[in-house]
Amino acid sequence: MAIQHLSHIGICVADLEVACRFYGEGLGFREVHRLHVEGEHAEQLLELPGLALDVVYLERDGTCIELLYYARPGHRGDPVPRAMNQRGLTHLSLRTDDLEADVEALRGLGAGVLDSTRIDNPAYRSRVVFVTDPDGTRIELVERPGDAASLPGTD
Repeated sequence: MAIQHLSHIGICVADLEVACRFYGEGLGFREVHRLHVEGEHAEQLLELPGLALDVVYLERDGTCIELLYYARPGHRGDPVPRAMNQRGLTHLSLRTDDLEADVEALRGLGAGVLDSTRIDNPAYRSRVVFVTDPDGTRIELVERPGDAASLPGTD
């Protein structure tokens, strides 16, 4: 196979600075690059005539997310969480060692907390809840003791 590695995960946002603050201060991503995109090639690639796009790349733990702010033609859709059985990307998942503190910090940065998803699972010795970023993207927060790399997920 010629595929080398994951490049990035793109997330469309309604307010670039609010999203940068949420992912940076709230989730620990660090900004690595910004760019502005316009013109024929970008319009063709993204299938959006008249495109004006501002992009911020953020990294954490070897994963890069790309925040996409469409100055033109604007963003579409409502900031509501997608159903977990809707085709396509369903969520991002992060480990935490203090679920309640992180939920409150993220709430202060514009997160929606999906309280109905909150579980305490003794079989995994875990606590889990979904929050949403300011644009409705689901983010699973998992608190479980031990080495995060060696334990199976709870999804």
